[in-house]
Amino acid sequence: MPVWPLDTTSGTRRGHEQQRGSKTHDNSQETSHPEEPSLHGTGGTLSGMHTRPFGRTGWQVSEVGFGAWGIGGRDWGGADEAEAMAALHAALDHGINLFDTADVYGDGRSERLIARLRRERSEPCYVATKAGRRLNPHTAAGYTAENLEAFVDRSLANLEVESLDLLQLHCPPTDVYYRPEVFESLDRLVTKGKLCGYGVSVERVEEALHAVDYPGVQSVQIIFNAFRLRPAELFFEVAQRKRVAVIARVPLASGLLSGRFARDTEFPAADHRAFNRDGAGFDRGETFSGVDYEAGLAAVERLRPLVPPGATLAQFALRWILSFEAVSCVIPGARRGDQVAANAAASDLPPLDAATLAAVQEIYDDAIRPLVHQRW
Repeated sequence: MPVWPLDTTSGTRRGHEQQRGSKTHDNSQETSHPEEPSLHGTGGTLSGMHTRPFGRTGWQVSEVGFGAWGIGGRDWGGADEAEAMAALHAALDHGINLFDTADVYGDGRSERLIARLRRERSEPCYVATKAGRRLNPHTAAGYTAENLEAFVDRSLANLEVESLDLLQLHCPPTDVYYRPEVFESLDRLVTKGKLCGYGVSVERVEEALHAVDYPGVQSVQIIFNAFRLRPAELFFEVAQRKRVAVIARVPLASGLLSGRFARDTEFPAADHRAFNRDGAGFDRGETFSGVDYEAGLAAVERLRPLVPPGATLAQFALRWILSFEAVSCVIPGARRGDQVAANAAASDLPPLDAATLAAVQEIYDDAIRPLVHQRW
C-alpha cells in the first residue's frame, strides 16, 4: 500500500504530473462546444493544465477534474457508453488526472467505465469514489463497519483494484459526523490496505468543519460556486490550516452557470433538474445549488458582462472557483469530449482581477445570498 508523505509541494504548476496512487489501487456540464480531434491512446496532452497539491497526500492533481455522475446515466437522462468513454479519454488527453465517481452513479456503471479507461490508457491518475448512499433507508445507523467494508469491496471490484485511492462518505446524515466509530472503521480499512485514504462529501459547511476534526480525513468535497459562497468564509481557512484537500463540486450549479438555460428550458422527467428543485428526491441544494430557478437565471444575466473575451460563461465560472487557493480541484461533469475540452481550458485562463471578483461577490450578496447562504 502506498504511504502518503506528510509534506507536499506547494504552489501551482503547469503540466501533467507523472505520479499516481496505487495502480492496483454534479453534475454533468450541459454546455455545448465544437468537437475537437481526440488523441485517444496516444498519451498526448492538449491543454495547458495546471496542478495543485491535494492536501497532505503528496498528490499533485489537475486543478480541473472530471465529475463522473453524468456518465453513470443516473438523474441526467442517460449517457451512451461510447460517448462516455470518449469523454473519459478526452480527460486524459487534456491533462485531467482526478476522476470523481460514486458507487451509486448508474449503480456502479460510472466506476466500471473508469476501470475500462485504466485498462485502455497508461497515464497515471487518481480516482475518488464515494459510498453510503446505497443504504436504504439512508440513516446514520447504517454507517456500520460491516456496511462500509461491503461498499468498499464492491467499489474495489467495480474499479478492478486492490486499494481505493480515495473513499469519500457520500453526503451522510449530519449525525454521522458525531460518531467517531464511523471514522475509526475507515482507519481500519486503511490499515487493511483497502483504502489509501478517505474523505467526506458534505451538504453543509457545519458538516465540513466537524469532519476535519477527525485526523484521518484527507479531503472534503463541498458545493462551491458563484451561487454558493459560504465555504469561503471560514471553512477554507480551516481546511488550509489543517492541510485538508478541498474538492469543489456542482461548480456550474447544475448547468445554470453555463448560461444556456431559459425560462422555457425543459428537462427530461428522469433528470434531477426536473424533479428535485424542491428537494423531492434528495437534498435540494444539489439541484441548481438550491437557488430558485428563475432567480438564478436573472443572476446569470448579471454575470455575463464579466466574462472575458474568448471565454464562455461556464469557463468563467470555473476560473472564478480556481481563484480560491484553498480549492484543490474543481470537478465539472461532462458526457462528451468537447465538454471536457472546454472545462479543461478554464485552467489556462488568466487570473480574474480584483474588480471582477468583487463584482461576482456583489451579485451574490444582492441576488443569491438571501436564498441559500444560511441553509448550507
